[in-house]
Amino acid sequence: MNDNYFKYSTSVILIPFLLVLSLWILFWVDIRFHLNLDQFGIYPRNFYGLIGVVCSPFLHGNLEHLYNNSIPLLILLAALRYFYRDIFFKILVNGILLSGFITWVIGRDSIHIGASSLIYVLVSFIFFKGIMTKYYRLVALSLLVVLIYGSMVWYIFPNIEEGISWEGHLAGLITGFIFALIYKTPEYKKINKYDWEHPDYNPSEDKFMQRFDENGNFVNPPIIEEDPEIDTYFNSSHSVNYEFKEKNGLKPEL
Repeated sequence: MNDNYFKYSTSVILIPFLLVLSLWILFWVDIRFHLNLDQFGIYPRNFYGLIGVVCSPFLHGNLEHLYNNSIPLLILLAALRYFYRDIFFKILVNGILLSGFITWVIGRDSIHIGASSLIYVLVSFIFFKGIMTKYYRLVALSLLVVLIYGSMVWYIFPNIEEGISWEGHLAGLITGFIFALIYKTPEYKKINKYDWEHPDYNPSEDKFMQRFDENGNFVNPPIIEEDPEIDTYFNSSHSVNYEFKEKNGLKPEL
């Protein structure tokens, strides 16, 4: 697989936009009709609370909570779709399920809601997978993610901020790391346009490199001496041709 694998399509923007838009629509419906959908969040170690494994990423407590999750989701989902489009839906769906289940196992006796666990899945997966591939574009993406969202790592610890589900954040981080290990990506490689970029390149066989001595100085190619026999042949041929034209009344060509 080469650089041509990374191709932009409308789905890079459209899918993240539609997913985030669905969160806003659901939030509006909940507020407008007083449905109290928060009750469908994750309630740890309770059989009824398992429904939150699927529902919790789509539920938010207030407008600020929804807004703070929307922008990172847009950016990270777009990056995931562009750079890992073959496993995009696997990471998305399985990330929701696994991080939700881990939260259900380790969480406090409280209702856990919000898409922040999914955000941690995406941050963790993109970072660790990019480092593991050692491919320059994905490594650069990993470093960019760390630069923008690196401070989020503090929120996987308890008692950092009141009212946040640090268990959900930790579950997302663990899930993303696991996915980075188990999900395979193509063997990325840069297209080699020149001979010297190929791994089997041998400078000693390169005609251009042979022009340089051991000190790196350019050496002019040797002057090829003229063969006197070849020179005599062409001179005699020219003379015969000249004499033939004179005898036949033709104007000689000099």
